[in-house]
Amino acid sequence: MEIAWWYWVVGGLALVLAELVTATFYIVWFGLAAILVGMVVWLLPAVSPTVQVVLWMVTSVAMVAAWLKVFKPSDISTRVGTADGDFIGETGLLVGAVEPFTKGRVRFQRPMLGAEEWVCISDEPIAAGERVRVASVEGSYVKVIRHQERTWKQD
Repeated sequence: MEIAWWYWVVGGLALVLAELVTATFYIVWFGLAAILVGMVVWLLPAVSPTVQVVLWMVTSVAMVAAWLKVFKPSDISTRVGTADGDFIGETGLLVGAVEPFTKGRVRFQRPMLGAEEWVCISDEPIAAGERVRVASVEGSYVKVIRHQERTWKQD
């Protein structure tokens, strides 16, 4: 049985479109590898079906490995499942002013428990744009205090 080049291209496009449904960002690499194999078969029609399948598997694994190499899991992790106590003391930027009975919003450089921006509360009024520190995590809010800059005296 001969596998025509356009089978690979159609299958690859189907996998790329399936990525839109799943949003895992892994299926797309299998689809792109299939499109690449389709181009190779179009340029070299004498490639056997066994070599085509092996080429697809190797390029798929290589593309996924390259993806994981560029975006390391530590770069894309959100630290979900870690204890909320791990974030006490984290510093963020207040993007919405906070007062004792008014909630504000704080943004962190890296996601905390899955979110970069959190609704926050405070015992004192703090203006937007100031740096704050997490004092505690209270349910779905973080309690913040003003960030005190440390100055080191040199003797």
